[in-house]
Amino acid sequence: MQLPSIGLGTMGIEDPETIATALEVGYRHLDTAQIYGNEAVVGDGLARSDVSRRKVQVATKVWADSLEPDAVRRTTEESLERLGLESVDLLYVHRPIETYDPERTLPAFDALSEAGVVDGIGLSNFSREELETARAVLDAPIAAHQVEYHPLFQPENLLEHAREHGYPLVAYSPLANGRAGEIEEIVAVAEKHDVTPEAVCLAWLAAKDGVVPVPKASSRGHLTANLEAREIDLEPTDLERIDRIERTEELFPE
Repeated sequence: MQLPSIGLGTMGIEDPETIATALEVGYRHLDTAQIYGNEAVVGDGLARSDVSRRKVQVATKVWADSLEPDAVRRTTEESLERLGLESVDLLYVHRPIETYDPERTLPAFDALSEAGVVDGIGLSNFSREELETARAVLDAPIAAHQVEYHPLFQPENLLEHAREHGYPLVAYSPLANGRAGEIEEIVAVAEKHDVTPEAVCLAWLAAKDGVVPVPKASSRGHLTANLEAREIDLEPTDLERIDRIERTEELFPE
């Protein structure tokens, strides 16, 4: 699946005008989830926008308590109703826990794909072993894998798997949950280029082949700044300096 280089993470967004503004300034990938409780907000914002639905890739996720086959079908229909859409571009298994059973869950996702209500099947927060099991069970290819990815948590093994099998790695919490300005190496690179630490995080991720960050932003200024981070040209030494950060702090473990 070809995704825009930076998308919009919508967790915590409660105003549909934020979604409409994001589309106005150039976002074409909206990422939500059942457990965020704001699919209707995303759908309302999309409906308010002048941007054609065909130009926007909409993703949502089935939560861990709804991964039995009947629940997958039922809750996906509910998601579509809240979004006001007939189909979504990307439907994720949010976490492989609780009611997740690859032999039962994944065929239900395949069935939704075959029915035309889901364009791509995504996985989220999977280990390499769980990804391999999913690849063996799914008829459809993995369309994307969404994981926590920022300078303090760099799951290189998952990026390697994504590149090996030709799907994008979607990076959530790419700004380290608001901690970008506390990371010494990031601050140093930001000062060197006269940009913000947040912009450095996004530029660093966007420079990685196959990585698609989905930062959350609410104000027009932050929405625009996040998109503009794609234009920052970090030097190889800058990228290497961030890659070498040794701290490993997963902010959203299971």
